Amino acid sequence: MCLLLVALDTHPDYALVVAANRDEFHERAAAPADFWTDAPDILGGRDLEGMGTWLAVNRRGAFAAITNVRVPGGALGTRSRGLIISDFLTDTRPPSRFVEDLTATGQTYSGFNIIASQGADLAWYSNFVDEHRTLGAGVYGLSNHLLDTPWPKVRRLKHAFDKLDVLPEDELVCALFDALASEQAAPDPELPATGLDLAYERILSPIFINGDHYGTRCSTVVLIDRHQQLTFIERRFGPHKTFLGERTFRFEIDPGAT
Repeated sequence: MCLLLVALDTHPDYALVVAANRDEFHERAAAPADFWTDAPDILGGRDLEGMGTWLAVNRRGAFAAITNVRVPGGALGTRSRGLIISDFLTDTRPPSRFVEDLTATGQTYSGFNIIASQGADLAWYSNFVDEHRTLGAGVYGLSNHLLDTPWPKVRRLKHAFDKLDVLPEDELVCALFDALASEQAAPDPELPATGLDLAYERILSPIFINGDHYGTRCSTVVLIDRHQQLTFIERRFGPHKTFLGERTFRFEIDPGAT
């Protein structure tokens, strides 16, 4: 996952709104969103190399997503970061406790951020700065640095949501996917300095990265309404934004699910 917006308790109809893009090499094998055969309460896409995921939910209404921290030449971890998501979604600890406990093993992974939620409990942790935080109601943006680092793509996605936070579901979903599809590049003076050369920073600056070998592989919208109905929609893409399909899942949250 490389770009994520999470809005907690800011929409009149939805307790949680998530909009996210996963950027990855197109050759890396991944399964589209579905309930997992080996963990039937988990719904999400799956990285078929590390067997983790970038974003998923479970039937209890818990949600988690992970982003890499862009540190060229940084130390590599010994365990796939995507497994942290399945660890959380098969655990019974609340998000704030889970991320606090994760600090004990956080340095065994390559650089990452995690945002996790269940109900009103929303928490963030990054092993890049070894910091965790419980988050209140609000709109949060995350890319390949720290929470709410004002990279151009983060600012644009949050600004787009400012205009959407009262829309009914059909209009909200369409508008979120439109925002996630933006290929507008950032002006050079606004580009972050992450150790990559300028040409590559330009390629990575849009919300949607349209490339041949590397780019946005999927866009996902997750909604949890005030009546505990969860909606999960994933759109998948190949090289040069080739549309590969859409999957939609809806279910009633079950607090007693295992």
